[in-house]
Amino acid sequence: MVAIIDYDAGNIKSVEKAMIALGEDVVITRNKEEILTADHVILPGVGAFGDAMEKLHNYRLVEVLREVVDKNIPFLGICLGLQLLFESSEESLGVEGLGILRGKIVRLPEERGLKIPHIGWNSLKYPNRGRLFAGIAEEAYVYFVHSYYLQASDSQIVTATTEYAAHIHASVEQGNVFACQFHPEKSSDVGMKILRNFLDIQAG
Repeated sequence: MVAIIDYDAGNIKSVEKAMIALGEDVVITRNKEEILTADHVILPGVGAFGDAMEKLHNYRLVEVLREVVDKNIPFLGICLGLQLLFESSEESLGVEGLGILRGKIVRLPEERGLKIPHIGWNSLKYPNRGRLFAGIAEEAYVYFVHSYYLQASDSQIVTATTEYAAHIHASVEQGNVFACQFHPEKSSDVGMKILRNFLDIQAG
């Protein structure tokens, strides 16, 4: 079973639809027991960093998510879900992220001819090819929607990058924690393959 974390942060239905298309049983939940007994856990999200962290605290999900990581349950953050895994964001100064991974979220710089938010398809490079990208060629295109991006403290956890006004850490992997700044559920066949690779990862 796949548990999709419900914390009123949007983008849940498209992730649920992708999981069903891949033949998975899905529960959209904020129930601790359901989350901790799931085979895989996904933290999707669109919206503001500070608001999202407030909701995670209000629903008492912060410690649950840390427990998911401690139990080595395969965990995937998507878009805002990636950003929340880190320590802080320029979008919400003074708000602490989950701190499961080390790094900060910063605003995309203004650059002539490039619109912010960054909305569209960009190709990936793999500085450290992670398990999410098994069988996916470098320069594969995925779909982004964001105004802020990750600067991970440890380059060794960065499994995919792209360029858009900055060098963007587009995906990370540490243990059984995975995250994508892009939306695999909206990235056509490539995205579905990424999600399939995630689902093939086992706990432990």
